[in-house]
Amino acid sequence: MVAQAPAAPPQPEPVPASGRYRFRTYLGKVGSGEHTSSGLTREEAADALELMLNGEASPAQIGAFLIAHRIRRPEPQELTGMLDVYRRQGPQLHSPEPALCFGIPFDGRSRTAPIYPLTALVLASAGIPVVLQGGRRMPVKYGVTALELFAALGLALQGRSLAWVQQGLERWKLALVHQPDHFPDAEVLIPIREDIGKRPPLASLELLWTPHQGPHLLVSGFVHPPTEARAWQALKLAGETNVLTIKGLEGSTDLPISRACVTGRPDGDSDGRQILHPRDHGCYGEDPRWESLELWAGQAFAALGGQGPLATSLIWNAGTYLWQAGHNASQEAGLAQCRELLHDGAALRLLDAIRQQTP
Repeated sequence: MVAQAPAAPPQPEPVPASGRYRFRTYLGKVGSGEHTSSGLTREEAADALELMLNGEASPAQIGAFLIAHRIRRPEPQELTGMLDVYRRQGPQLHSPEPALCFGIPFDGRSRTAPIYPLTALVLASAGIPVVLQGGRRMPVKYGVTALELFAALGLALQGRSLAWVQQGLERWKLALVHQPDHFPDAEVLIPIREDIGKRPPLASLELLWTPHQGPHLLVSGFVHPPTEARAWQALKLAGETNVLTIKGLEGSTDLPISRACVTGRPDGDSDGRQILHPRDHGCYGEDPRWESLELWAGQAFAALGGQGPLATSLIWNAGTYLWQAGHNASQEAGLAQCRELLHDGAALRLLDAIRQQTP
């Protein structure tokens, strides 16, 4: 009798290409160690972020991905892919004139007094549309937020519809996109960011994204030179051609007055590097420290009138951005116009007009 060959073992069922399974492959690429990990393509990075935002990736997968991505550091095309998702799924604003868009850290400020809300009011009073974005207090810094700062000035911006924000941009040249109100999909990642206790690459993405569509100057803060270089490359891939990077206070776009400030305006093969020296323009001093909302509010109103401990920082910042936005031919001319706007009370009048029309 001829012996029969043993039956072949049953073959496993093919694994469906579910979102969780696809995400596992992306996690394997970024989390395999120093010598074996590999970067994602732009398309893969976009898919990975979409899977995180729509809940197909599990919380365990998302936490592992964010930590692995932080350790390995995101590659430019990965940041661009994630930026593609924010542009598709996030809110969108438009303005008839070129805007000035600020990429400020979503986790706020905790050591130095923020100047950017005052800068925004001065620029808007000069007729330049300004777009800001931020969220609620979030990890890792849990610093004071843009929404809280504007509220301290009497502007109730929370809970507004995106249509209302768009109308404000058209009427007052000022817009604040608040993530909980206008981009709730991104809010699903905040609890995981709290659990991992580290700033993930998504924090870099928030500095590179703006909801503004159309011509604008995108101003993005950075801390370390490698971060700035990756930002340049990612934004170039994304088609952002008018970019200004700032080594500002706490990684923000606020220019310091206590030291020279490193900036970059990449154009073709040049990084457009400029070192701005506040001492050369009579704006040198100690960067104001952060104390409390109550103290800041009083100092902020004084600065909008050209007085008090925040006034020098405001003149240095708003004047420099008037120049960088092309509103003035030189930095000195921008500083002079800023002083005129403060002396004339233009920024305070704009603030009062918005407060009266913002029930």
